[in-house]
Amino acid sequence: MEIILATLSALFSVVNPFGAMPVFLTLTQDDTAEQRNQQALKACLYMVGILAVFFLAGQYVLNFFGIRIHDLRIAGGLMIMRAGFELLSPGGSKKKIAPDVVEEGQQKEDISFTPLAMPMLSGPGAIAVSIGLFTTSLSYLDMVMILIGIILLAVVSYVILRFSHQLTRFMGKSGLAALSRIMGFIVLSIGVNFIVSALTALFFTE
Repeated sequence: MEIILATLSALFSVVNPFGAMPVFLTLTQDDTAEQRNQQALKACLYMVGILAVFFLAGQYVLNFFGIRIHDLRIAGGLMIMRAGFELLSPGGSKKKIAPDVVEEGQQKEDISFTPLAMPMLSGPGAIAVSIGLFTTSLSYLDMVMILIGIILLAVVSYVILRFSHQLTRFMGKSGLAALSRIMGFIVLSIGVNFIVSALTALFFTE
């Protein structure tokens, strides 16, 4: 159970479905409620597939390119810390996405894979965290628990996107800004933990 909660907490702050709400609402403003729910469901299913594939196969990709897992954790930690600083800044709760990508998404009937699932929900930071969760010391049960954590993350993300209209009205801009700053501190802590654990493994273990 601890592994599931650790996976959920580590990935939730990086995936940041609350930050995806404004873009999701923009891209689905002309859709019906049923269409929005379908797009959110498909996006979360795609997110599970993307993060699970990188969690299970990411280590082999790193080995192919000669990259150590600790190198990835340091790079991922820096990316996560940058995301945390952005969340602490005004307007940081909004996912930063290029205007041309938003415009292209508005013209597409299906936005569930791009840009919603990738790069908004399962972007570079989430992928780096997913790969970093894998270690050779994991048992098969541990791996199943981590995958369950990823699935639970998708369920929570779907609920947030499904009720994004209501959440936006209920929390308001001030509430979302406060939530952004809270998540920013959590994201910063995760990034620091990634870097410290990687440096410790590189220099202080035999």
